[in-house]
Amino acid sequence: MKKILLIEDDLDLYALLKYNLEREGFQMVGANTGRGAVDLCVRERPDLIVLDIMLPDSDGLDICKRLRSHAELAPTPIIFITARASETDRIVGLELGANDYIVKPFFVREVIARIKVQLRRPTDAISVLKAGALELDRARCQVRLNGQELSLTATEFRLLEYLMGRAGVVFSREQLLDAVWGNDRAVTDRTVDVYVLRLRQKLEAEPGNPQLIRSVRGFGYSFNDLRTVVQQAS
Repeated sequence: MKKILLIEDDLDLYALLKYNLEREGFQMVGANTGRGAVDLCVRERPDLIVLDIMLPDSDGLDICKRLRSHAELAPTPIIFITARASETDRIVGLELGANDYIVKPFFVREVIARIKVQLRRPTDAISVLKAGALELDRARCQVRLNGQELSLTATEFRLLEYLMGRAGVVFSREQLLDAVWGNDRAVTDRTVDVYVLRLRQKLEAEPGNPQLIRSVRGFGYSFNDLRTVVQQAS
């Protein structure tokens, strides 16, 4: 039975989501305040976290950042539910590491469907991806180049992980948007180009002559599979 941890201060909404998710067979735990949220997650070890942003005593964005910086909780999927509906709010939420962003009011069935999407993503048997001097550790959410840890945003990490994990496959910008940013996004095809450029500037010895993330004219991008070696999870 999958465990969902819900942090939502609206008592009626909390009860509604708890009732419907338990009917779907999920185990529900949670709280109505953000205080102690990280400690609660450490104790409960949920399979997924549903998190309100505007809490009376805490900022959900800050909680998300703390969860993503926690070695054991970093891989846990996080879905924001919030009344903040602007493009900037959505981008900030996803940049901080949320897997999905749902705006209130919403249909409960939609929330359940999105939770199921996150939970049915296969757990990859490969823990560490390597390409020459580049190493991506999925479990620790870390990327190292020549042994030095790189500072990547959550979106940069997800984009690099997606490409490295499917080395040699060419993806269109639309495919990358769907895979990395999700269906509920306020971004454009140009966003992919911007993030690829940022990654090249951090990863490539010569960003203008990339060896790792290559462009495929008229289509999109691919990670160079000729240098990729995988290390199985222990």
